[in-house]
Amino acid sequence: MIDDGKPRDEAAEKELEGVPEEFLNNGEDEAEDETEEGSESEAIASLRSDLEAAKQDVLYAKAETQNVRRRMEKDVADARNYAATGFARDILSVSDNLDRAIASIPEELRSDEKMKGFVTGIEATQRELAKVFLQNGITRIAAMGLPLDPNQHQAMLEIPTNDEEPGTVVQEMQPGYMIKDRLLRPAMVGVARKPD
Repeated sequence: MIDDGKPRDEAAEKELEGVPEEFLNNGEDEAEDETEEGSESEAIASLRSDLEAAKQDVLYAKAETQNVRRRMEKDVADARNYAATGFARDILSVSDNLDRAIASIPEELRSDEKMKGFVTGIEATQRELAKVFLQNGITRIAAMGLPLDPNQHQAMLEIPTNDEEPGTVVQEMQPGYMIKDRLLRPAMVGVARKPD
């Protein structure tokens, strides 16, 4: 027997002789087993919470990756769609000068046989330029007779008139253009107002 410092009942000890030691520990092993089971369940609970946290981290990482991929696809599409914006803005002045050149040709020169081919060539160039603009998604902004739209029109002056409602575009000084759904250049316009 183990001497644990407690007083012994000798008769009881004789009865317990031959009984294996593990049965004589008065439930100490059971308490140890319960303690071990408690610590195991705590460890399992901790592992489960770590697993849930890891699953959440994976879901967030997947969502972030998908968002980055979508942003990159949009950036690539925008770059493809609007790559010519700078060039288109520069070529608009060429188009404006071509329009002015055609508008400035006097009627007598248009009917002159010697000048007819020249005028026809300039007009053909103007049509070809308009066709190329259209193929690249560059469209002219409608202005005349429409209400002023600050997203597409830039009011340069007010013109007193009773013929149109106030705020209506009555003069276009420079045409405006869109490239697909973006403003390339606003139309510079004169807007009607009530006379004093």
